[in-house]
Amino acid sequence: MQKRKITKTSVKGLTVSAMIAALYVVLSYLCEALGLFRGAVQIRLPEALCVLCAFTPYAVPGMTLGCFLANLLMGCAVIDIIAGTLATFIGAYLGRAIIKRRALSSLSVFVSTLPTFIANALIMPPVISYAYGSDQGIFFVFLTVGAGELISAVIFGTLLGLSLKRASFRF
Repeated sequence: MQKRKITKTSVKGLTVSAMIAALYVVLSYLCEALGLFRGAVQIRLPEALCVLCAFTPYAVPGMTLGCFLANLLMGCAVIDIIAGTLATFIGAYLGRAIIKRRALSSLSVFVSTLPTFIANALIMPPVISYAYGSDQGIFFVFLTVGAGELISAVIFGTLLGLSLKRASFRF
């Protein structure tokens, strides 16, 4: 059995992923305290972190772990924990895959937020309706989840990404 060498890169990757996961959890608790985490239109500020996938591949595991931990610690339904984590992973992975092939431009920063928006807007409404027994129609839940993701992931995510790009920030 061959020993795996611990490299500077693997330590950096683990550290960056852990920091993103921790930030995701902290922002989730902040949203909960401000009353933004629950309700018809949920403004989930940690979803803005999806844009970090444009800057580092370590954001994919960081976002996924952060979403899982936040949903688990905040007492979400089991199906919500699983589906929410899956939606976040899909969005983060596809956002990274889009950027990996392009130069980091303002347009690519914006485009990198779209998979998170789409994945959550498609996956979460049926989960929310089923897990929490929403009495509103499924179409209404699609609209409200989509609106929340548009604000959180696309608008705030793009603003965060453009700020990081302007500052020439790299992980």
